[in-house]
Amino acid sequence: MKNENLIQYIYGIADNALILGQRLSELCGHGPSLETDIALTNMALDLLGQTRSYYQYVAQLSGNGKTEDDIAFLRTERQYKNVLLVEQPNTHFGYVITRQFFYDVFHLLLLQELQDSKDETVAAIAKKAIKEVSYHQRFSSDWIKRLGDGTEESHQKVQEAVNDLWKYTDELFHVTTDDMMAIESEIGVDVAKLKDKYYQRIQEVLEEATLEVPDIKWFQKGGKEGIHSEHMGYLLSDLQYMQRTYPDMKW
Repeated sequence: MKNENLIQYIYGIADNALILGQRLSELCGHGPSLETDIALTNMALDLLGQTRSYYQYVAQLSGNGKTEDDIAFLRTERQYKNVLLVEQPNTHFGYVITRQFFYDVFHLLLLQELQDSKDETVAAIAKKAIKEVSYHQRFSSDWIKRLGDGTEESHQKVQEAVNDLWKYTDELFHVTTDDMMAIESEIGVDVAKLKDKYYQRIQEVLEEATLEVPDIKWFQKGGKEGIHSEHMGYLLSDLQYMQRTYPDMKW
């Protein structure tokens, strides 16, 4: 497998962690309670830590002198390969938890398989991250149940979030050309094979939370190919501001 294809495959994983970590970091100081605020901030730090590991490996593979900071802050919007789900805004707490839950279930399934990657570095990152993501899934699953089976207002708000964000879930299982090459090299995971297990887990939690599974036949995609929603540009303008304004800045 060529280095460039491997790099693009890693972007497809790492960019999800970066963008979701950025979304969660926007909530620092704005959580509904101190405990929840700290938990979400710690989850953001977990994801950014995973991102660093992936980007450090990409920098090593690139061999062009670029650093993890260059990779994180100096790419253009079309060069990010994250799914559309993780870039959706923090509309309200129900959206935050639903977005997290939809991604956490997938992320844990992915890491469980990625531990067996023939690329030792990728496998090591997965093995290190899996404990963190296991906690993330427990946290978001518990909150889905609490909100769904809570008050009339909390049920209504989280059902609204489920209905609106459902259309982004199918993209998680879209296999790109770089994904296919990684699968053939036994480095990557065939995410299409995770789809049934994913929706089964999602449905179990939603039913326990007294929430309805949306009946949607049309799904949104494009993020894994670099085609993003209108929210991505605004997110990157915040994420990249310091590096763009003060190039080569040193602390």
